[in-house]
Amino acid sequence: MLVIGIAGGTGSGKTTVAHTIVNRLGTSNVSFITQDSYYRDNAGLSMEEREKINYDHPDSFDNLLLAEHLRMLRDKRTVQVPVYDFSQHTRTKETVTVESKPVIIIEGILIFADPQLRELMDIKVFVDTDADVRVLRRIVRDIRERGRTLDSVFQQYVTTVKPMHDAFIEPSKRFADLIIPEGGQNEIGISLLTARIERYIAEPSRG
Repeated sequence: MLVIGIAGGTGSGKTTVAHTIVNRLGTSNVSFITQDSYYRDNAGLSMEEREKINYDHPDSFDNLLLAEHLRMLRDKRTVQVPVYDFSQHTRTKETVTVESKPVIIIEGILIFADPQLRELMDIKVFVDTDADVRVLRRIVRDIRERGRTLDSVFQQYVTTVKPMHDAFIEPSKRFADLIIPEGGQNEIGISLLTARIERYIAEPSRG
């Protein structure tokens, strides 16, 4: 079992890198989970209270559950991954079944900031992209996919996203085994990582 962690700031392109690897290696070889699915369940709070939460702080994630699921996948067991509704700031009642495969990819902004998660990873990759590119991608994504307004995205960026990036995400880069600049645009970096994984899959003794 090979567990690969892919981290980086918001809009860095880490999800693109992860999906590119999955597409090249095939879903029969790779399971993919994202830390975004593991935001804490805030169903017991009012919408006003949910909107005040700092979702870019490590405490906003249920990393205990995420670590438990990673251990289960490493033990070749199937997990039920939560489904998070970003427009409502809480989990839905649905889950997604993820089966254990020879390669597990976990992606998220703060996965390297948690020691218990780092210990479960065999290869740690940090996607490093300029801040101006990342913020523009964040604006487009949150408006198109998460039902946010431009003003709310801007306010969230200046009050929590950037401060938390500087406090937690950027420092976690030091734990990376490999840094890929410019995310999905870095064909050479992605190809080198993919080739390493392919060698692992081809090993007769892999397990």
